[in-house]
Amino acid sequence: MSEQSGMEIPRRYPLVFNPKAHSQKGGRVLRFLKQHANHFTVHTTSRAGEAREMAARFAAQGEAVVIAAGGDGTLNEVVGGLAGSSTVLGVLPAGTVNVFAREMGIPCHSLERAFAIIERGFIREVDLFEANGSPFVQMAGVGFDAAVIEETSWKLKKMLGAPAYLLAAMKVIGKHPPQLEVLCADGRREAGVAVIVGNGVLYGGPFRVFRHAHNRDSKLDVLVYKEAGYRLVLDSLRGLACGGIDRLASTSYFQTEALTVRADCEVPAQVDGEWLGRFAEVRFKESAHHLRVLAPECQLAGNFADSLKSLLPWPLRRPELQTTRSR
Repeated sequence: MSEQSGMEIPRRYPLVFNPKAHSQKGGRVLRFLKQHANHFTVHTTSRAGEAREMAARFAAQGEAVVIAAGGDGTLNEVVGGLAGSSTVLGVLPAGTVNVFAREMGIPCHSLERAFAIIERGFIREVDLFEANGSPFVQMAGVGFDAAVIEETSWKLKKMLGAPAYLLAAMKVIGKHPPQLEVLCADGRREAGVAVIVGNGVLYGGPFRVFRHAHNRDSKLDVLVYKEAGYRLVLDSLRGLACGGIDRLASTSYFQTEALTVRADCEVPAQVDGEWLGRFAEVRFKESAHHLRVLAPECQLAGNFADSLKSLLPWPLRRPELQTTRSR
């Protein structure tokens, strides 16, 4: 048996995989991983918090890249594990909604194309925020939307996918809303019944809710809802149809570097579409660190980006890693 010297043996990417992500997509990801087994070392999760622990361990070991293969929940945990490190995040979307992948222009319907972006090696730095110390990269909410997530069981999501949230919303919509006070870093004060914040344009999937948001401007875009129940839902739908929820009289839309939401009782909160807990006060602020993500060179959020990226050829070789952080 002869030996060859001077050859660089390619390293495999550590990949955190949630096999409980949306059942059909989870099976598709598993088949993809088997077909590309030489590219990954697969680490499956079996409980909440395990993806974060794995990602933190890989970062501590000095891994250059960690891939999250799952939905927004898995991605949020991996982001939490990588926060504060120089390890780069790679994304293979396999969940129900995949909001952050859509925001970054990562194809959600082709694992081959999503992996091509990882192999291409282009890095973007994006802002990272915290809600009561828990990192999030895309969005967060206090009140109605978090209550919907709290009501949506994993079993129902597995069976129905995104429509499971609609059924949960019907349960929540008639409940008495909390009274919220919003205090901003610049002294602004608002009152309402629900608050959502965005670090990017998209919310809940392909919906361009935060029209002026940019995930590299060190600011959160904030929507404060003044009305609850069916009015909240109908106004949201009407706002999306008319080009912006922020244009409605029943909402306040503004940007801020930090804010605190106080409630008259303990209310649910969510980060990146995952239930965080119940709190009487939620503090939002920018993290001391940015998140480094393998993404397309041209960031175009939404379904149009998926179509555009289908034109990209599979890379013949991985280029040198590049970093950009434009303002």
